[in-house]
Amino acid sequence: MRTAPTILHLDMDAFFASAEQAAKPSLRGKAVVVGGLGPRGVVATASYEARVFGVHSAMPMAQARRLAPNAAYLVPRFTLYREVSEQVMGLLGALSPLVEPLSLDEAFVDLEAGAAAWDEASARLAGAKLRADIRAVTGLTGSVGLAASKMLAKIASEQAKPDGLVVIEPGTERALLGPMSVRTLPGVGPATGDHLRRAGITTVDEIAEAGEDELVRLVGKAHGHALYAMALAHDERPVVAERETKSVSVEDTYDVDIHDRLRVGLEVQRLADRCVRRLRDAGLSGRTIVLKVRRYDFSTLTRSETLRGPTDDPGVVREAAARLLEAVDTTGGVRLLGVGVSGLADYTQEDLFAQAQALAEAAAGESAVLEHPDEEGAEEVAAEQAPPAERRWPAGHDVRHVEYGHGWVQGSGLGRVTVRFETPYSEPGRVRTFRTDDVALELADPLPLVRGAVCDRRGG
Repeated sequence: MRTAPTILHLDMDAFFASAEQAAKPSLRGKAVVVGGLGPRGVVATASYEARVFGVHSAMPMAQARRLAPNAAYLVPRFTLYREVSEQVMGLLGALSPLVEPLSLDEAFVDLEAGAAAWDEASARLAGAKLRADIRAVTGLTGSVGLAASKMLAKIASEQAKPDGLVVIEPGTERALLGPMSVRTLPGVGPATGDHLRRAGITTVDEIAEAGEDELVRLVGKAHGHALYAMALAHDERPVVAERETKSVSVEDTYDVDIHDRLRVGLEVQRLADRCVRRLRDAGLSGRTIVLKVRRYDFSTLTRSETLRGPTDDPGVVREAAARLLEAVDTTGGVRLLGVGVSGLADYTQEDLFAQAQALAEAAAGESAVLEHPDEEGAEEVAAEQAPPAERRWPAGHDVRHVEYGHGWVQGSGLGRVTVRFETPYSEPGRVRTFRTDDVALELADPLPLVRGAVCDRRGG
């Protein structure tokens, strides 16, 4: 166990919702809910103003709308969130070589490994400077916890929310943990918590009092030993630097089940193209193409095909995904589709498309979906085989009008789209309504949240 609080845990405050409020002056200080807006949508993040009404992450969106009918409901903009996350992770990387990201908005940092802190005073200064730097670079706030272990640093950051800093001094851990709920400890979810509660154990102190043997009897050997150690504030887990990416994948869940086989095929092709863009953005290629299909009855099928060498060619990935789809029965309807690439490498094999063509020709039967080797050809055939679709205007996404400039979609329907014209640096803007096919209006990239900040558009 360390003798100084040099493990830092950062958790950005209501990250997606806070980013949307920073980008949209008219929503600052108001209830904002980000997530899927369809019948099956769930809440990804709720602003603190929305949480007052009981809205929280993972809640069905329909329930959130009942609790907070006047909140702003927005579709996630992951391009923006990834850009901000990269800025934050860059600040963490400047503190230490040991940064362990847990998600876009959360990470552990070993300050001692970067000589950024060695005692309580220096750790507190490093945490305060980090919070100030995050606000200056991104315009957002993050909560920081500092302790001698990962478990305690995370608990400290929870206590610091929102927009605070909490240090747990070595020697005070047992007194702090004792009265807390067993659910505070890592690995104690609802099922384990209920099991312990039925045994009369509801606090961390009661876990310690029960003893290691009793915990092993209640929850098993491995979990019992770990729980007892954590109840005594023993956590020797190191901060592990970001591991190498094992796969790249994209998936979409559909509000209404897709029954049309041609539509399913077109969706798979679109997902394959998105997956390849992510591969190329990361400078990677891969050998194994993976197709994921969740059917109407929630059964999930995964099919894969391994090529002779790595590729980042969209034609190769599209054809492989199309062949995999041929073996899947989708007649009952599809609610989710995904395409991924694994077996990653940092190089490509140039003749793979010829290889993929040979494999396709050897396969029995004709493909039920597109097999064009180039992106333009695929788009042309898609246009011929599918009726033109009305342009989609997701709520909260960025647009640009040739006359009014930058804005965001406030809502759309019945052939109309309503746009509020404002930027992160302006006053709250005016609202205007247009036809959805207005050629003067188009989707746009997000603007940096802080004027002058550089945004990476590779993921656009």
